[in-house]
Amino acid sequence: MASHEDTTVTAATDRGADVKDIAVRTLSAAGTAIGQLASGLNTALLALLVLLCTAVAAVTSLAGVGLLLAPAVLRALHALAGRERVRLARWGPEVVAPQPPPTRLRPALVDPTTRRELRWLARHATLGFPLGLLGVLLPILAVRDSAFPLYWKLLPGDTTATSLGMGSAHSWPDALAVALLGLSWVIIILGLAPGMARLQARPGRQLLAAGPDVDLSLRVAELTATRAAALDAHATELRRIERSLHDGTQNRIVSVTVLLGAARRMVARDPAGADELLERAQSAAEQALAELRTVSRSILPPVLADRGLAGALSGLAVNCAVPCQVDVDVPTRCAASVEATAYFVVAEALTNIAKHSGAAHATVTARSSGGRLRLRVQDDGRGGAGGTSQAMGTGGEDGGSGLTGIRRRVAALDGSLTLASPPGGPTTLEVDLPCGS
Repeated sequence: MASHEDTTVTAATDRGADVKDIAVRTLSAAGTAIGQLASGLNTALLALLVLLCTAVAAVTSLAGVGLLLAPAVLRALHALAGRERVRLARWGPEVVAPQPPPTRLRPALVDPTTRRELRWLARHATLGFPLGLLGVLLPILAVRDSAFPLYWKLLPGDTTATSLGMGSAHSWPDALAVALLGLSWVIIILGLAPGMARLQARPGRQLLAAGPDVDLSLRVAELTATRAAALDAHATELRRIERSLHDGTQNRIVSVTVLLGAARRMVARDPAGADELLERAQSAAEQALAELRTVSRSILPPVLADRGLAGALSGLAVNCAVPCQVDVDVPTRCAASVEATAYFVVAEALTNIAKHSGAAHATVTARSSGGRLRLRVQDDGRGGAGGTSQAMGTGGEDGGSGLTGIRRRVAALDGSLTLASPPGGPTTLEVDLPCGS
């Protein structure tokens, strides 16, 4: 009997856990869909504008004016399509872009990528816009009507009660009826929002991705080169750690051992000399410990785990020989590999600024949005980094070992690096990393 009751209780508990899990998943899916629809509204508004400009250019092309507008319209179309690919990748699988389409009118008329982008533009402007608008309005309507019983007494008597613009509330039953309408908005959001988000994203995923006739060999070659660079950077890092341990820490530990042995043999016949040797051994041990800590921090800085990226970058700025200002706006933690790469990029950049740039001031900016982490390191030094100057390294084709190391770390995460350093300065290093790598 007791066993049967225990089984019944366990089954009821499992059913309750299943219901709770389903409710959490449903709410999470609806919230994600609302965010996706709202982000799609942004690109849909831009699509409406670009579609209008395209129509104007097409109509006025008979008079010759549209031919002058065509290159600008094509550039706007390609830029908006790229922005939509980034947005879709943020909410789902990556949309692989085809080869860059032409911006001149005659090649664009026969280019399949441009035609696909024009079809996406028309569908996103006409379908994505109303879906995005609904995604923004439905939560507002749900909150407005659901909370109506809390504030209906404060409204004038002839005020419309519902968000649909119909009816007035003169009693508590009327107010509760409006709240039931708000509950129906919530049910609509939970039931339809994920499907609306998929419907809004479908044209972009179908038309903006590289078609079956597109040659992806360049992308494969790029990923192959990136993988090779990552392996090379890893091997270089291992060699650096091995050299640091062998040439520094190991030698000092050997010195400690030798000094301790000599002190042990001298302690009976020359206590003063033995004490001096022990002091030297202690000093060597402390130096070995400091070097070991430096090597361990270079592998994965513990400050990242303790204080996050903002605290780690602030620590780098404090220790920099050049006065440095830090501005970090990274609301959520990125992957550990991304944070470590960002830390080493800024550390190497500030080291090179202090050694080579002759700058009086530097700034470090970090921002995360749209699943990307963007770093910006700027100094007011002499410039010329990446060329003959040693502002970012020790010379060479890519600006020296410092800049080469930064490029390899960034390429290992499939990120991008941009360097602007005209002679006379300022020097600006910008790095874009995917947050989830």
